[in-house]
Amino acid sequence: MDSIPSTPGKFKMEKSPYSPFRHRFHSSVAKLLFISLLFLAVFLLFLIKPPPSPSLSNPTEARRNLHSTTWGGQAWEKRVRSSSRPKPHRSKPLIVLVTGAAGFVGSHVSAALKRRGDGVLGLDNFNHYYDVSLKRARQSLLNSQGVFIVEGDINDSSLLRKLFDVAAFTHILHLAAQAGVRYAMENPSSYIDSNVAGFVSLLEVCKSANPQPAIVWASSSSVYGLNTEVPFSESDRTDRPASLYAATKKAGEEIAHTYNHIYGLSITGLRFFTVYGPWGRPDMAYFFFTKDILQGKTIPIFEGPNHGTVARDFTYIDDIVKGCLGSLDTAEKSTGTGGKKRGPAQLRIFNLGNTSPVPVKDLVSILERLLKVKAKKTIIKMPRNGDVPFTHANISLAQRELGYKPTTDLQTGLKKFVKWYLGYYKDVEGKLAF
Repeated sequence: MDSIPSTPGKFKMEKSPYSPFRHRFHSSVAKLLFISLLFLAVFLLFLIKPPPSPSLSNPTEARRNLHSTTWGGQAWEKRVRSSSRPKPHRSKPLIVLVTGAAGFVGSHVSAALKRRGDGVLGLDNFNHYYDVSLKRARQSLLNSQGVFIVEGDINDSSLLRKLFDVAAFTHILHLAAQAGVRYAMENPSSYIDSNVAGFVSLLEVCKSANPQPAIVWASSSSVYGLNTEVPFSESDRTDRPASLYAATKKAGEEIAHTYNHIYGLSITGLRFFTVYGPWGRPDMAYFFFTKDILQGKTIPIFEGPNHGTVARDFTYIDDIVKGCLGSLDTAEKSTGTGGKKRGPAQLRIFNLGNTSPVPVKDLVSILERLLKVKAKKTIIKMPRNGDVPFTHANISLAQRELGYKPTTDLQTGLKKFVKWYLGYYKDVEGKLAF
């Protein structure tokens, strides 16, 4: 302490008694000792650390563990072959893998394909986004019609490859997706996992198949986002999504273009507009409005900016099924083999709507008449959760290319839905639990 001056200034340090060589020697030994101890610590940590969980080390295995039961074996393969075998009377039959087969649209299209004699195999992970018992009921109905739904995840590439080994699919109808605009604010990762990663997983298997199948898949009218041109046409801008759900569907369209361009996959995208009807999704407005009206609960009616009307191009499920079948029937063969493109392949996108937008308040009025119950309503401003004020489909392209012609108006379609709803929940509950 005495050698340090009490006032600021320069001072001369005494020369160290150690030579530079001795200093470097001790420094090197210290560094070597430190590295050795660090290596030993890491080694010991590795020895005592438990093996990594499959759910953390392998996301695909995690998804399989969470969403699928055991698959494989002779009995399982026999069911896969039986379900995907076309009827002998069917001329030029399709052999279709339907992903999301226990879902609303998937179950309807699977039944329609089977009725006309095509081979159909379903795939679904039965996730818990909405009431799984409804999905199981659809599964039971399809099973009675000869359609087997494999329980598994589209991200499970091992399962997908196995299905392609067992059945020679001519077409894929890809409907599996994480649906819902608002739910994306609660669980955004599920949309990336299913709508982006899952789609790529499926396309990767399809590109390597020999022969490659033609693919028809569900995009969404949500891709039009903030578009103000009416009606919405396939050539309109789709680069301004209003929700994460819409963004993942738009990403799917770009991914489809890439796999078509590089690998020669024949791909057709379908932009569905507000599909409704029997066996529908409980998260859709017409469905939960029905439930809440019967329960005497107040239902929210959204209004747009400046007290504007909120309207939707409601499209009945039977019309959507016709559009899906038309897309499958007109899909050209893919042009690649073994992951290599041999020539240009078909790439299409279609609107499937009713082209008659109806204000949501009119939807409620129809439900009131059909249910014979006056709804308790409250008018609220549309929240900024990804919803858009209106949708309106231009279907001229689908009419010309697919022969698509919707025939069911909202009054007729809702009448069929309400009849199903009352009957289904009476059977399930023993009585209407409202």
